[in-house]
Amino acid sequence: MSGLGALILVVGPSGVGKDTLVDGAKAIVAPSQRFFFPARTITRPSDAGGEDHIATTEADFQARESSGDFLLSWRAHGLCYGISADTTDGARRHGQAVVVNVSRGVLDCARNRLQPVRIISVTASADAIRARLQARGREDAADIEARIARASAYDVSGGDVISVLNDGPPEDGIARMVEALEIASSVEWNPAE
Repeated sequence: MSGLGALILVVGPSGVGKDTLVDGAKAIVAPSQRFFFPARTITRPSDAGGEDHIATTEADFQARESSGDFLLSWRAHGLCYGISADTTDGARRHGQAVVVNVSRGVLDCARNRLQPVRIISVTASADAIRARLQARGREDAADIEARIARASAYDVSGGDVISVLNDGPPEDGIARMVEALEIASSVEWNPAE
């Protein structure tokens, strides 16, 4: 491969199934070595469950952030998140598309300084989000309805955005995510068109 690989940023409100889609798509596309899925650095213990991540303290995170170790960094839900600049830049220089789940708050920063950037916005209906959040069992009914209200106001737009609807069975959403990754990683794709 030649040229700088795309930075593919996956966004979407809580409950739309981003992690399920990214993990499922990773299992399908990773063997091609066209894609790189970096582990995020998070101020959360390594044994806290959830995604495989690089655990760190808030002090270490801030020091690394100040020294420019992160390609992108953000805060959400009381935690700090970062993507290593070294490993990500290396993959992109080798032509790999880098795929990472991020906060939509970093999109403008990425668009301004990290081109080529592609955004995959995962959406789902209120009923699907409600069912997923109820099954997760971490929020009460009022919290779930508040998350659904925030999700309905969630909008990511632009010529560099591909939408993936995740309303049905996981395998359907994963197939849509794989298709979106293929489109987003294409060197021929011009978001301005």
